[in-house]
Amino acid sequence: MYKSSYDGANKKVLWQELWRHEFEAALANDPVVIIPIGSIEQHGPHCPMDVDISAPFYMAVEVAKRIEDFPVLVAPPVWSGFTHYNMGFPGTISLRLETFQNLLIDVFRSIHANGFERIVSVNGHGGNHAPCRAVSWAIAEEDIFTLSFSWWDMVEKELREWSATDEGVGHAGEWETSVQLHLRAYLIDQTRLAADDTGTQPFKGELAFAEFAERHRDTAKDTGIMGDATVADAEKGARIFALACDRLEKLLREYRALPVRHYREFGSHCT
Repeated sequence: MYKSSYDGANKKVLWQELWRHEFEAALANDPVVIIPIGSIEQHGPHCPMDVDISAPFYMAVEVAKRIEDFPVLVAPPVWSGFTHYNMGFPGTISLRLETFQNLLIDVFRSIHANGFERIVSVNGHGGNHAPCRAVSWAIAEEDIFTLSFSWWDMVEKELREWSATDEGVGHAGEWETSVQLHLRAYLIDQTRLAADDTGTQPFKGELAFAEFAERHRDTAKDTGIMGDATVADAEKGARIFALACDRLEKLLREYRALPVRHYREFGSHCT
């Protein structure tokens, strides 16, 4: 349990497991809250549906356990995402864009209303990336101070440099499969690993910035993969996972060291 002079040893980190007095103790010690965000969607023939939830959740829990000098709480993951373009395969559950964003807004507002002023959302699903950032910008006007990013943003350079084939995180390809082999190998069907680069993005090279609104249904129709899962391995997954956790820890420490910003300190809302 948290003490008035904070002692992080043997602490709880999951929001849903805390007692009321533990929230009160955490609030007295300038806490940070992490919200893992993902989706339930097909991830090829070899991965489970919750890939995009598991990576940010495990990263958040790992870092929250590491930090003992101030409270870091991991909120219940937002499991439902904006992923209509994966509905061509069984298992996908998608929210409408406005439903997904309103859900996030209500979660942010609730956490802030409890007294938590530093909130970080770590996303694991590509289709959520822009909606999450938009929510973070929108609720700033309500004086809710948040950071919003996807886990691969923390290791973008290394994803390219350490890759055997894939240029980024992909979808059920080299990197997502590697991370899953590190975290939950028992959920990966290694007899069904495949590679597929036949996604329907028509623009290449210097024109690759242009993409259709449906994100070019970025997985091929036959496999549901974007990338090469055949070169995935647990060691590679452990390496990128560890680096992402190191950078998340560094970010949380620097974020907590900043003063909480208030929207009306600047611009036309100054009083």
